[in-house]
Amino acid sequence: MAVHEILKMGDARLLRIARPVTEFGTPELKTLIADMFDTMKAANGAGLAAPQIGVDLRVVIFGYDRNPRYPDAPPVPPTVLINPVIEVLDGGLVEGWEGCLSVPGLRGVVARHQRLRYQGLDADGQAIDRIAEGFHARVVQHECDHLDGVLYPMRVRDFSRFGYTSVLFPELDPNADD
Repeated sequence: MAVHEILKMGDARLLRIARPVTEFGTPELKTLIADMFDTMKAANGAGLAAPQIGVDLRVVIFGYDRNPRYPDAPPVPPTVLINPVIEVLDGGLVEGWEGCLSVPGLRGVVARHQRLRYQGLDADGQAIDRIAEGFHARVVQHECDHLDGVLYPMRVRDFSRFGYTSVLFPELDPNADD
């Protein structure tokens, strides 16, 4: 398939609210999803939303066994999630460091819900209904934010905990977010 350019913060297309997918199982949708996985893997991403490659649809992907950008994070199952709906469960908000392929080279602390249920559809229109917690829940919330034009720096509350990855985490590859 193909690796696409990832839009960077400042591009107005990242601020739009994405449109719902209405047709499933199409060759176009399957190509989009394959391209998104290729693009995410090429960038060492934990997830990717269609708006990040300029496609105005409510499609997110996420998942990995191991991720060099988040070496301490547990595996997240590879998932295609279309037209997602998130329901917050118990567990409260937990702060954690986040980065983004659309905000390369930076990290910030963001409060996210600890436990949630996410529902949506896969590429063939089959229902997905899962419970997620911890980093898995953080990834889902981060990617779904992209569908509503929200980038993680918009959720940073304390800018003393926002900065360059190479300064904050010198043990990580300084090019990991590029």
